[in-house]
Amino acid sequence: MKASDKKEVFQITCAHCHFLLWVDPVTKEVIKSEKGERKKDSLDELLLKEKKRIDGFDRKFDATAELEKKKWNKVKEKFEKALNEFDKDE
Repeated sequence: MKASDKKEVFQITCAHCHFLLWVDPVTKEVIKSEKGERKKDSLDELLLKEKKRIDGFDRKFDATAELEKKKWNKVKEKFEKALNEFDKDE
């Protein structure tokens, strides 16, 4: 038996969609393909993911509100400073 006669077929699984491919290492051709089974999330896992997603929105909203408040305070300080300087000039 020659070394080229001895060949092993590679099985490749897509991490995202779980599609299965069997590839010939010599010719690099797909010998067989098959749709893989994807694990379904339980209801508890889905609810946990949704809660994390909503909490993320709340944190982003709070951070944005705080940033806007800081910007407003900075503008207010600059306005008051300019108004005070204007009063001094008169």
